[in-house]
Amino acid sequence: MREKVEAVLAKVRPMLQADGGDVELVDVTDDGVVKVKLTGACGGCPMATLTLKQGIEAALKEEIEEVTEVVQV
Repeated sequence: MREKVEAVLAKVRPMLQADGGDVELVDVTDDGVVKVKLTGACGGCPMATLTLKQGIEAALKEEIEEVTEVVQV
């Protein structure tokens, strides 16, 4: 499943990079929790939670049904 997650992150990454940020995959657990680290401008942005849930998590859940949640570490 890690490869699938990386593929989806590659699709959303250009949007983050356009704003000076990025996302790094840390782990994918057996129960479908994807752990990511927001870097660059996204790391300290007040909108990071919104980006994480409505952007990254939504994209992952749409394409990979096994994903249950995305959390920032």
